Amino acid sequence: MESNNNYKSGSLSLTATIAMGTGVMIGAGIFALTGQVAEYAGPMFPLAFLLAAVISAFSAYTYIKVTSKYPSAGGIAMILQKAYGKTMMTGACALLMAFSMIINESLVARTFGTYTLQLFDAEGQAWLVPVLAVGLIVVAFLINIAGNRLIGAVSKVTAVIKILGIIAFAAAALWAAGFSFEPATGGVIDDTSATGFLAGVALAILAYKGFTTITNSGDEVVDPHKNVGRAIMLSLGICVIVYMLVAFGVGSTLTIDEIVRAKDYALAEAARPALGDYGVWFTVAIAIIATSSGLLASVFAVSRMLAMLTDMNIIPHSHFGMPGGIQKHTLVYTVVLAAVLAAFFDLSRIASLGAIYYLVMDIAVHWGVWRHLRSDVGARTWVLVTAMVLDALALTAFLAIKGTADPLIVGIAIVSITLIFSFERYYLASRRTR
Repeated sequence: MESNNNYKSGSLSLTATIAMGTGVMIGAGIFALTGQVAEYAGPMFPLAFLLAAVISAFSAYTYIKVTSKYPSAGGIAMILQKAYGKTMMTGACALLMAFSMIINESLVARTFGTYTLQLFDAEGQAWLVPVLAVGLIVVAFLINIAGNRLIGAVSKVTAVIKILGIIAFAAAALWAAGFSFEPATGGVIDDTSATGFLAGVALAILAYKGFTTITNSGDEVVDPHKNVGRAIMLSLGICVIVYMLVAFGVGSTLTIDEIVRAKDYALAEAARPALGDYGVWFTVAIAIIATSSGLLASVFAVSRMLAMLTDMNIIPHSHFGMPGGIQKHTLVYTVVLAAVLAAFFDLSRIASLGAIYYLVMDIAVHWGVWRHLRSDVGARTWVLVTAMVLDALALTAFLAIKGTADPLIVGIAIVSITLIFSFERYYLASRRTR
C-alpha cells in the first residue's frame, strides 16, 4: 500500500502557517456565503459572521489542545482516532469531514460559475452555471494529477491577490457608503427571528472552518506545541476582520432585498453602486481567482485526507482498474463526487448540506475529547461543553429553518449521515471477522 507520509517536519514557520490558514479561510466562502447568510439573518448578518467567529474560536480550542500535544499530519482523523480509537465514530466522522470538504468544492465551483456569468449578458442561461462549475473541477483535477508543485506556487500568489482584492472591495464599498457602517435603507422590515439569525450563523461557520487545515499540517509546523494554537487564533482574527469589513461593505451598499435577490453573487452586485461596471469586473476577477485557487488546493487536500484514511484502514479502497497510487484514485473519487453535486444542486442546498455535515462532525470531535482526552491534553471542561452547546444551537436552528423551507435537503442529510455511520459499522465489523 502506498504511503502518504511525505511531510517535512518543521518546514512551516509561524508566519507561513498563518498565511496558509488565512489563505484557505479567506477566499471563495465569503463570495458564496454572504448572500446566503443575509437571507437568514437579515440586517444583522454582519453580526452572524461575528458570532460564527466566536463559535469557531471555541471549536478551535479543542483542535489546538489535541494537536499541540500530538502534532501530526492526521489532523481531524488523528483527533478522532485518539478520542474514539479505530471505531465507527472515527471512520464516520472523518468521512463527514471529507464529504464536507467535497461539498465545499462544489460550492466553490458553483460560485465560480455564478460570478463568471456576471461578466456577460447571460440572463436566462442558468444552465451555464453547472457547466462552468464542472469545467473548473475538471481543470483542477488535471492540474492535480500532473503534480502538486504548481499547486503550492499558485496558492501562495493567489492568497495575496485574493485577500488584498477582498479588502479593496470592502474599502470601496464602505467609501461609497460614506464609511457609515449603517445598513442600506429601503429593504424589508426586519422581522428576523432568533432562529433565523442562528441559522445564518450556522452557514457563516463554513467560512471559518478552513482553520482545520492547520491541524492537518501539525507535524510540519516549527515548534508545533506552541505555534499551532497561535497560527489558528491569529488566522481566525485576521479572517473575522476581513469578513466584517466585507459584510458591512455589502450591507451598507445594498438593501437586504437586493442582497437576497443577488444572494449567489452579492459581492459583485454590491460593487456596482460603489464603482460601476469596473467595480463589478474587479470583484468578479477576484472571485474567479479565489474560487479557482481554492478549488485547486481543496481537491489536493481532500484526496490526501481520503488516502490517509485508507492507510489507517478506516475506509475501504478499490482501484477499479485504475493505475497509480491510492491518492490518485482518491483524487478521482473526489472530483467525480464534487462534479455531481455541482451539476445537480444549487448553492443554497450545497451550503446547507456542508453546514450540517460539518457541525455534526464538530460536535463529535468535542464530545470525544471531553469524554476521553480532556485530562490527557489539559482541556477545560467548560470550554469543551460551551463549544458543543454553541454548535448544537446553531445546528438545531438551521435544521428547524431548513426543515420548513427545504425539507428535501434535511432528509438527504439525515439519510446520508445514517448511511455513512451504517457503512462504517459494517466495514469495520467485516475487517474484524477476517
